[in-house]
Amino acid sequence: MGSFSIWHWLIVLVIVMLVFGTKKLRNIGQDLGGAVKGFKDGMNSADASKEQIPSGGATTDKTVDVQAKDLNK
Repeated sequence: MGSFSIWHWLIVLVIVMLVFGTKKLRNIGQDLGGAVKGFKDGMNSADASKEQIPSGGATTDKTVDVQAKDLNK
């Protein structure tokens, strides 16, 4: 009962195509593909920006110490 054969999936696909239509399914597929591509591009740009950030003691020279004020007094 828990396993679906290829015939079950084909019947489900035909029913979905009849309900939504092929044009709507194509648009959904294009939107999903564009979202995945945008996510991958975003991850690649995040990785590239990590490489540009210096690590180690170079960032500690630019640290500014401040004292916070308590506004609840």
